[in-house]
Amino acid sequence: MKALFISFYQAFYDEVMEVLEKNSITGFTFWEEVRGRGSRGGEPHMGSHAWPTLNSALITFVPDQIVDKLLQDLKKVDETAPKQGLRAFVLEAEEKMV
Repeated sequence: MKALFISFYQAFYDEVMEVLEKNSITGFTFWEEVRGRGSRGGEPHMGSHAWPTLNSALITFVPDQIVDKLLQDLKKVDETAPKQGLRAFVLEAEEKMV
Protein backbone atom coordinates (compact mmCIF):
# COMPACT_ATOMS: atom_id res chain seq x y z
CA MET A 1 0.00 0.00 0.00
CA LYS A 2 1.16 3.52 -0.78
CA ALA A 3 0.22 6.92 0.58
CA LEU A 4 -0.10 9.48 -2.18
CA PHE A 5 0.05 13.17 -1.18
CA ILE A 6 -1.06 15.51 -3.97
CA SER A 7 -0.65 19.29 -3.80
CA PHE A 8 -2.25 21.24 -6.63
CA TYR A 9 -3.41 24.65 -7.84
CA GLN A 10 -7.05 25.06 -6.74
CA ALA A 11 -8.23 25.48 -10.34
CA PHE A 12 -7.18 21.84 -10.96
CA TYR A 13 -9.74 20.51 -8.43
CA ASP A 14 -12.17 19.08 -11.00
CA GLU A 15 -9.38 17.49 -13.03
CA VAL A 16 -7.81 15.88 -9.96
CA MET A 17 -11.20 14.52 -8.87
CA GLU A 18 -11.69 13.09 -12.37
CA VAL A 19 -8.31 11.32 -12.13
CA LEU A 20 -9.29 9.81 -8.77
CA GLU A 21 -12.66 8.68 -10.11
CA LYS A 22 -11.11 7.26 -13.30
CA ASN A 23 -8.77 5.17 -11.12
CA SER A 24 -11.61 4.04 -8.78
CA ILE A 25 -10.23 5.93 -5.79
CA THR A 26 -13.08 6.80 -3.44
CA GLY A 27 -11.27 7.44 -0.16
CA PHE A 28 -9.15 10.51 0.52
CA THR A 29 -8.66 13.43 2.90
CA PHE A 30 -8.83 16.89 1.31
CA TRP A 31 -7.50 20.28 2.40
CA GLU A 32 -9.11 23.11 0.42
CA GLU A 33 -6.74 26.00 1.20
CA VAL A 34 -3.02 25.28 1.26
CA ARG A 35 -0.33 27.92 0.83
CA GLY A 36 3.01 27.17 -0.76
CA ARG A 37 5.66 27.62 -3.37
CA GLY A 38 7.24 24.92 -5.49
CA SER A 39 10.92 24.09 -5.51
CA ARG A 40 11.13 23.98 -9.34
CA GLY A 41 9.86 27.42 -10.27
CA GLY A 42 6.29 28.23 -11.10
CA GLU A 43 4.07 30.70 -9.33
CA PRO A 44 3.69 30.89 -5.53
CA HIS A 45 0.18 30.30 -4.19
CA MET A 46 0.11 32.29 -0.96
CA GLY A 47 -3.37 33.82 -0.66
CA SER A 48 -1.76 37.27 -0.36
CA HIS A 49 -2.15 40.55 -2.22
CA ALA A 50 0.98 39.83 -4.27
CA TRP A 51 0.23 36.11 -4.81
CA PRO A 52 -3.56 35.78 -4.39
CA THR A 53 -4.09 32.21 -5.56
CA LEU A 54 -4.06 29.15 -3.29
CA ASN A 55 -3.37 25.46 -3.60
CA SER A 56 -5.36 22.52 -2.35
CA ALA A 57 -4.01 19.16 -1.22
CA LEU A 58 -5.18 15.65 -0.57
CA ILE A 59 -3.87 12.37 0.69
CA THR A 60 -5.10 8.97 -0.35
CA PHE A 61 -3.99 5.41 0.30
CA VAL A 62 -3.91 3.12 -2.71
CA PRO A 63 -2.72 -0.35 -3.74
CA ASP A 64 0.83 -0.45 -5.12
CA GLN A 65 -0.31 -1.67 -8.54
CA ILE A 66 -2.27 1.50 -9.42
CA VAL A 67 0.33 4.09 -8.41
CA ASP A 68 2.11 4.34 -11.78
CA LYS A 69 -1.12 4.79 -13.76
CA LEU A 70 -2.38 7.35 -11.25
CA LEU A 71 0.87 9.33 -11.49
CA GLN A 72 0.71 9.27 -15.30
CA ASP A 73 -2.82 10.65 -15.23
CA LEU A 74 -1.84 13.39 -12.75
CA LYS A 75 1.17 14.34 -14.88
CA LYS A 76 -1.17 14.92 -17.84
CA VAL A 77 -3.15 17.38 -15.70
CA ASP A 78 0.04 19.16 -14.60
CA GLU A 79 1.23 19.49 -18.21
CA THR A 80 -1.83 21.58 -19.10
CA ALA A 81 -0.46 24.47 -16.98
CA PRO A 82 2.99 23.57 -15.60
CA LYS A 83 3.64 26.99 -14.03
CA GLN A 84 0.56 26.58 -11.80
CA GLY A 85 1.77 23.36 -10.22
CA LEU A 86 0.65 19.90 -9.32
CA ARG A 87 2.97 17.63 -7.34
CA ALA A 88 2.48 14.10 -6.12
CA PHE A 89 4.57 12.36 -3.48
CA VAL A 90 4.46 8.61 -2.86
CA LEU A 91 5.24 7.13 0.55
CA GLU A 92 5.13 3.61 1.93
CA ALA A 93 2.08 2.97 4.10
CA GLU A 94 0.84 0.19 6.34
CA GLU A 95 -2.74 -0.24 7.41
CA LYS A 96 -2.93 -0.60 11.19
CA MET A 97 -6.02 -1.04 13.28
CA VAL A 98 -5.73 -0.09 16.94
